[in-house]
Amino acid sequence: MTIPLYHTDSYMKEFTAVVTEVMGNAIVLDRTAFYPGGGGQPNDTGHLRLGDAEYPVVKVSRKDGKLLHEVGRTPPSVGAQVAGVIDWDRRYLLMRTHTALHILCGVVWRDYGAQVTGGDMQPLLARMDFELENMSATFAKEMEEKVNNEVAAARTVAVSNLPRDVAMQTPDLIRTKINLLPAGILEVRVVDIQGLDLQADGGTHVANTREVGRIKVVGHESKGRINKRLRIQIE
Repeated sequence: MTIPLYHTDSYMKEFTAVVTEVMGNAIVLDRTAFYPGGGGQPNDTGHLRLGDAEYPVVKVSRKDGKLLHEVGRTPPSVGAQVAGVIDWDRRYLLMRTHTALHILCGVVWRDYGAQVTGGDMQPLLARMDFELENMSATFAKEMEEKVNNEVAAARTVAVSNLPRDVAMQTPDLIRTKINLLPAGILEVRVVDIQGLDLQADGGTHVANTREVGRIKVVGHESKGRINKRLRIQIE
């Protein structure tokens, strides 16, 4: 089992680990700071070092309960101790973007009680779909003002873990229309934008909403009778 260092420290840029398994050009580590992707957030990239050799990490993913680090060359052997380095510039942009989506989600839930029906992100660009009947340019403009008020409020973003039975008793913790929480998870990771938004989430986030920067709502679309989309860009 790989220890997910990114769950406890989103700001970790470098780490050391031991190779526990090799599968083709992918390796499993005993611990990792590379986020494997999920919830709309792409996987991290970067590289591993072993002595003078460098192994580009081109993809990180989950398979059969394992975290696979796909490298761009013949991988190191089982038992090797490697140093991992995250592409921090890209990771931090994704952290800002992910937190921006939680701010948007929190505002829409607080003011309209609308659940999330989908979402996706790239560095500084993202979209989120909501169970809403109406969407307009006026609504989009109001959302932009409201989410930037929350950025300016400099709210703390705290992460904790709750036993599954306790988490499931927390009102509105699962904000998506479909509960995507795997049945086998015994502890639920919770991201709390204090005073605004509390929900289950496995991704990486900044520590304070002010780090997000200005959020622009750059598009709005109707994706169905009760499915509306907002597109955002982070400055």
